[in-house]
Amino acid sequence: MYLVGIDIGGTKCAVVLGKPRNIIDPTKDEIDIIDKIKFLTMSDVNKVIEKLILSVEEILNRNNINKKDIPMMGINCGGPLNSKEGIIIAPPNLLGWVNIPIVKIFEEKFNIKCKLQNDAKAGALAEWFYGAGKGYSNLMFITFGTGFGSGLILDNKLYLGTNDMAGEVGHLRIAEHGPVGFGKEGSLEGYCSGGGIAQLAKIKVLEKLQLGENVSFCKSIDELEGLNAKIVGDAAEAGDELAIEIYKISGTYLGKGLSLFIDILNPQVIIIGSIFARSHNLLWPHAKKIIEKETISYARKVCKVVKAGLGERIGDLEALSIAAYELMEGKRK
Repeated sequence: MYLVGIDIGGTKCAVVLGKPRNIIDPTKDEIDIIDKIKFLTMSDVNKVIEKLILSVEEILNRNNINKKDIPMMGINCGGPLNSKEGIIIAPPNLLGWVNIPIVKIFEEKFNIKCKLQNDAKAGALAEWFYGAGKGYSNLMFITFGTGFGSGLILDNKLYLGTNDMAGEVGHLRIAEHGPVGFGKEGSLEGYCSGGGIAQLAKIKVLEKLQLGENVSFCKSIDELEGLNAKIVGDAAEAGDELAIEIYKISGTYLGKGLSLFIDILNPQVIIIGSIFARSHNLLWPHAKKIIEKETISYARKVCKVVKAGLGERIGDLEALSIAAYELMEGKRK
């Protein structure tokens, strides 16, 4: 048995062929990546879809795979989307992708069942099956990268909400004023994302430069626009006090957000990826301090906050995890 994963992103797309080690239940053991085709996302929607279809055909042909050996394909894409109907509604990083019936397109072309899900929920499935969430029944997976979103596994089931909007935690306003994220000033994404950290850095650095002070990682106002989370993180790791302070602010607001999630959801584990995983030592001490102060002790004692376990492998496994989960849900029904 093989599974096919299709990843549709604002910058690049990929088609992944995976072979589950456990053919009875592919969620219980690793999926080996057999082959992968990736390409840059083009501006024309139809050309991207055509390229994805050709990539699926190519990856099956060159590995001599019969379509009958593929019970499910998973499609991973940014939201908003309608997972029940298999429609991509209008992702902000995919201009022109409005009400695209992507599942219908691929099912009619290949006569293989497909399932669509958003990237944060796909990440939750991947970490649950194969990463840091293995063995837990209640977990939260958080993307702390370009944006800040989450996927929820509650009572051993992916939780979608009424219309796929469960887990859009980056939109929560965590402060009256602050960096903008998810279209809202002072939002959790504004403080806890690559873009948010860059905004914080620009504000703090500008203050220093206008006072005539030197900043090790930004020598002049002309360099402000080039600031990003990595530059600030590297400076913080090197001991720059301003960079450390910027990450402290982000970590503090992360703690405020996590405290809400721990008290409301009562999860066993919260798994955080991307920037949190790379800069754990800069963010976690400040987040932990807030959590210890703010949360209900009974909920806090049973919840771990950990770095994502899959690292760079998560991108390959997300869409395949959608297929694996849907396959097993179908069997359970």
